[in-house]
Amino acid sequence: MENIDKQLIEKISDGESNFEGAYNIRKNGKGIERKVTENINIVPKEDVSGINIYVKENSKHEIVHIPVIITESGLTDLVYNDFYIGKNANVIIIAGCGIHNDHHKDSEHNGIHRFFLEEGARVRYIEKHYGEGDGTGKKILNPVTEVHLKSGATLEMETAQIKGVDSTIRTTKGTLEDNATLVITEKIMTHGSQSAKTLFDVNLNGEGSSAQVTSRSVATENSIQVFESKIYGNSSCFSHVECDAIIKDNAKVTSIPEITANDVNANLIHEAAIGKIAGEQLLKLMTLGLTEEEAEKQIINGFLK
Repeated sequence: MENIDKQLIEKISDGESNFEGAYNIRKNGKGIERKVTENINIVPKEDVSGINIYVKENSKHEIVHIPVIITESGLTDLVYNDFYIGKNANVIIIAGCGIHNDHHKDSEHNGIHRFFLEEGARVRYIEKHYGEGDGTGKKILNPVTEVHLKSGATLEMETAQIKGVDSTIRTTKGTLEDNATLVITEKIMTHGSQSAKTLFDVNLNGEGSSAQVTSRSVATENSIQVFESKIYGNSSCFSHVECDAIIKDNAKVTSIPEITANDVNANLIHEAAIGKIAGEQLLKLMTLGLTEEEAEKQIINGFLK
């Protein structure tokens, strides 16, 4: 890999570029490095571009890295990745995409990820998106995540749009069986004329299933954000959706809640708050010696932490 490749990977992988355990690195639409382990197998798909990741049942403390990087301007990359997590397995999956675009053509990555968790399986899924480059070409990312959780399975999903992404539509769909748990935390920051749209569509089919969605976002300058959540309670279940946004300048933020109870014992909650930074917060930090710009930065960093 070239230096720019390693730098992109470090941006979306918490400073790591030399991975231990299983991993698959994709660059400009092709797999360039892959490693499997005793408990994790990664197999390229034959019919479409992408991979199948198999985690053996009862596997514990496993980590899989699947970063995607794009350095070619004008490229549209589409990949299908399926994750098959065995019964009672416990694994961390670190994904994400980094785009470097120094030219005038748009660069785009569309990742379709499907998760199939067997009974009692547990996954922590971390996905970061990042864009950079001096060109006028846009950096576009449109991730789609489909989650299928069997009885007692748990998926914790942490997504972050770090910076530099001009346009994104983030779609997450889920179906949960008895006592399955889905926890989603997203953090998004937009500036300039960027746009970000989040779509959640979750069916709580099983008795005792639950979904918790937390969105934290900051929209500045002329950027636009839309958060749309649809939760269907089809059993005795619980769901809590919380969308909080800070808005600045000429930005626009929309939150669209939709909760549908199809069972008398479904307990569904949606909360949304959109507003500017409170003046008393700025004043308090400025009395400690910070400038207004420094105080504002501290507040935003704390909000997205």
